[in-house]
Amino acid sequence: MTDGTRYKIEGFLKNASVHLLLITVAVTCIFPLLWMIGSALKTQQTVFSDMSIIPRHPVWSNFYHAWTKGGFGMYFFNSVIYTVTVVFGIVIVSSLAAFAFSRLKFPGKNVLFYMFLAAMMIPLPGSFVPLYVLMTKLHLVNTRIGYILCMINVGLSFSIYLLKTFFDKMPPALEDAARIDGCSKLGIWWNVALPLARPAIAVIIIFNSLNVWNEYILATLIFSSKSLMPLQRGLMIFQGTHITEYPLLMAGITITVFPIILVYFLMQKHIIKGITAGAIVE
Repeated sequence: MTDGTRYKIEGFLKNASVHLLLITVAVTCIFPLLWMIGSALKTQQTVFSDMSIIPRHPVWSNFYHAWTKGGFGMYFFNSVIYTVTVVFGIVIVSSLAAFAFSRLKFPGKNVLFYMFLAAMMIPLPGSFVPLYVLMTKLHLVNTRIGYILCMINVGLSFSIYLLKTFFDKMPPALEDAARIDGCSKLGIWWNVALPLARPAIAVIIIFNSLNVWNEYILATLIFSSKSLMPLQRGLMIFQGTHITEYPLLMAGITITVFPIILVYFLMQKHIIKGITAGAIVE
């Protein structure tokens, strides 16, 4: 056997083992989703007796009953409002703050930036007591604006860090050219910094959309009114009301999962591109 043949065989075996490992990981991740969808299409009598992934006679009406009996229409609308508003707020506030930390000079800049970084190390439950006291004094408990402001605050630290790293690599010549054209600092942020930061902004949108859409603990703390609850919080009420109706429960979970999976598939190509963009901009 020649050296070239041996290297080809070794390369083939290496690639095959890597692909086998990746396929195994993919199957273990996809199987729970398939089982959830399959259970949502079964009846209460067959959900535990029928072991097939997709039943022969799918019961599509489970999704309709989950939507109507569980009140998922209201919860879905709330989650859409919270996700869109919070993500928009995080993008605006974090991009302004990151641009200021990166391109402006003012007293205490580094101290403030490190405070934002330190906030990333504090888990959300660790701030529940002071957060609830603050929300109570501001009369924002059980209000949409209170929940939205809290969620914007949750996503700021990571977003500011990512965007600042990106803005640090922005060529000074672009900023000087914008000043010559008459742009103010806000004009540079809007016309130069934001367009260049689109890959990083896409990453921020994806991660914060996942975070807001799947959030449960903070909604439990802030909301007591059923009409204000997001999908994840409403799902627990549905589970408590129909605790033995597992097909309806699985249908409700499928409703909550599908939109965010769709968003992820539409924007997944921006994740690696956005994370690495700050390192290659010159």
